[in-house]
Amino acid sequence: MSRKITFCIPNFATFGLGLILLWQPGFGEARTLFAQQPKVQSPIKWTEHQIVEQAKTAINSAVAADYDGDKKMDVIASYANGVYLHRGSDRRAIEIHRNVAGLSRNKPRPACIHSCLIDVDGDGDQDLVGSNQTLFWLECPDKPFSGKPWTYRTVDDEILGSHCVLAGDVNRDGKMDLIANSFRDATATKFPESIAWFEVPQDPRNAKQWTRHVFADRDAPGGSHYMGLGDLNGDGRADITCGAKGDPFEGGNWFAWWEHPESGVGPWKKHVLATQQLGATNIDPVDINGDKHLDIVATRGHGKGILWFEGPGFKLHEIDAEIERPHTLVVADLDGDGDIDLATCGSLVNGTAAWYQNNGKGSFQRFDIDSGQGSYDLRAVDMDGDGDLDLLNAGHGNKNLIWYENSLK
Repeated sequence: MSRKITFCIPNFATFGLGLILLWQPGFGEARTLFAQQPKVQSPIKWTEHQIVEQAKTAINSAVAADYDGDKKMDVIASYANGVYLHRGSDRRAIEIHRNVAGLSRNKPRPACIHSCLIDVDGDGDQDLVGSNQTLFWLECPDKPFSGKPWTYRTVDDEILGSHCVLAGDVNRDGKMDLIANSFRDATATKFPESIAWFEVPQDPRNAKQWTRHVFADRDAPGGSHYMGLGDLNGDGRADITCGAKGDPFEGGNWFAWWEHPESGVGPWKKHVLATQQLGATNIDPVDINGDKHLDIVATRGHGKGILWFEGPGFKLHEIDAEIERPHTLVVADLDGDGDIDLATCGSLVNGTAAWYQNNGKGSFQRFDIDSGQGSYDLRAVDMDGDGDLDLLNAGHGNKNLIWYENSLK
């Protein structure tokens, strides 16, 4: 059900005076959301829809796929000691897994910190890969909404501190692999301050764990966060990007990329993009300015600011130095004009959700979507099947799961 309609506003430097109103169904009156009127109107109106209004725990990650073929996205999220599948037609939650001890060497927390979708077993549907002290996967059954638990299997329970799980074809063999970090120290894991990629086994249903390749071997200090994948040097091999926050971890506050070696084995060469990046988190390779070179977009999700590194030399450009704790990052064509736009949301309960319209050359106009909303996971997904990209948001401290409907004006 739609809970509210928000009107996008640009960065405060362009504001004039006026009122923007927020409509709340059932209350019969509007209340003031912002006390400024933009001089530049957003080409997109965003409407918020609730999937989970208030869970008992934080909701850190959410993914979507159409499991019943009705052209409405179904959503999987982890919270309240379980993993739940929400049907797209009515958002009814079906528990597909219970987070219980004894399935691996590590005791799970009430909610996964991150997740992604991979067709692990090659049967044509999307299985869930999650990080909850242990990397695991849940096999999508023939009847995903039957109410029976999806089969749980361990991917790896030796690396620890996996704040990101990223699906991508690392070795370019046409099959999806998994990238995950291990930022815990040597007292907790034998793979401290490292990042690895994993190959899906030939028989994933019976394998004890996936094939592990540690490419950043004790080479990723600090609180490493979200990774990205792309051929940054044009050699035809997939390279991997990462950002790491500092406090309470030592050696963080950097952005870097690792160069995929020609042999494909052993530690990869690390290239530091920037240091002293307080609260570095997200990083994603993408062509921002249309020059056919991959650039890199990043956020300081435990600090302030969103920025990009212009390829091939990776010169740093600030996009928005003031946005607070942008712990999520979307890189996608949100306005349908053929270039890459951005979206992010602050991590705290008083966070701001915003999108950035690209002029095609790497210059951005900020438009705010919502306020008083946190996020740990923001995805660009066509939730309603109308051909444009909406934003699916796992609300973290707000304990909600929502999506913003994209309505191009």
